[in-house]
Amino acid sequence: MKKILLIILTYILFLPSSFAIEETNKVNLQQAINIAVENNIDLQSAKLNIDIAKNQIKTANRLNNPDINTFYNLGAAGWSEPQQIGASELIEIGKRSARKNLAKANLELINESVRYTKFKLKMDVREAYVKLVAAKSVLYTLKQQQDLQENLLHIAQKRYKANLVPEIDVIQAQIALNQMITQVNSAEVNVKTEFNNFNKVINDKEGKVYDTVDKIFAEENNFEELLTPEPQMDVPTFEEIDERALANRFDIKLAANQIEVARKNLIVVARKRIPDIELVGGWMYQRANHTDDNRFNSGAYVGANIVNIPLFYNYSPEIKNAKLELDQAIMNYNSTKNKALIDLHSAYSKFLTARTNLNDYEKKIVIDSEELINVSAKSYEQGKSDITSLIVMKKSYQSIILGYTQAIENYYNSWTDFLREVNSQEFDLYADDEDNL
Repeated sequence: MKKILLIILTYILFLPSSFAIEETNKVNLQQAINIAVENNIDLQSAKLNIDIAKNQIKTANRLNNPDINTFYNLGAAGWSEPQQIGASELIEIGKRSARKNLAKANLELINESVRYTKFKLKMDVREAYVKLVAAKSVLYTLKQQQDLQENLLHIAQKRYKANLVPEIDVIQAQIALNQMITQVNSAEVNVKTEFNNFNKVINDKEGKVYDTVDKIFAEENNFEELLTPEPQMDVPTFEEIDERALANRFDIKLAANQIEVARKNLIVVARKRIPDIELVGGWMYQRANHTDDNRFNSGAYVGANIVNIPLFYNYSPEIKNAKLELDQAIMNYNSTKNKALIDLHSAYSKFLTARTNLNDYEKKIVIDSEELINVSAKSYEQGKSDITSLIVMKKSYQSIILGYTQAIENYYNSWTDFLREVNSQEFDLYADDEDNL
């Protein structure tokens, strides 16, 4: 039995590389964005709509296929009338060009929609990346607190053995440590969740797995690497950037494209009133025994029909609806512009608030809290304060550090939310208007 277990264990340890755990690729934010744009399955699927729309232009510009017609007279008519075989072709008047222009307008609409899908993917990657880094930062902070709590338990045990404090100090320190361990366990699960969400957003077509580079908020705030302005820098007012902020809005562009589509559709519908022409032609013959002169007679015939004459139905309901759809598209465009300005202002206000909060944490709260917790720890070790006060101070400090981490995450995310509203990843707060228009 032991030999069998040894063989199995050896096999597991030396499994072929094809069965090994898939390698995780460490990437920075810009690399993650580039990978997602290149390999995201949903974006690749959306791009197929462009090819579909191009084919629909060809479909709209199609010619009608001809019909083959035969007329075979039976009975007495078959003796006196010729037999016929020919073809007919429907010629549309003023309709093909209108359909083609509508299809072209739809193509431009889809192109803009795919560009927006690509931009949205970039923003989703930014957000997922920051959330994963934030989750790692929280885990890092809690592990640091766990180390401090273990050190506190060690101090309490040491002072208890020296008969300097009662046993209750050891029990309190142990309870506080156990609570911290459960928080660390929850934080580890949250890191795994955000890791999976990050890879879900990238959605790599080759199934590769990605992770953020090992940089966390508590160690370093690399705003340049996370493509975010430094919070200490002065920022312009919203009134100074509002025109530039509106310039690249995809929803406004899409609304404008919808107007163009509605206009082209109105033309297509209106031209249904134009009658079409059907051309016919062919060959006819009469056998010799069916003619008076006993000769085989044959010849050609041509004809034309005017079809689809709007006499009983003139497409008025369709035309009215097409006009209403155009009016609706214009109203939607104006509404989109109005809402966009409000959304932009709201997102920028949140960014400014997050910036202020982060600066307050860095300049005031965190530094003072670190000094206070160090003084409190030394005070307990020297017997100048009780353990309850120190545990309360440690929990307060933990809340402050976690709040600081949250403030950093909010700052990054608020900038991402602002970029979502601006619809431009390269938006520069500090550029002159001429550089961005």
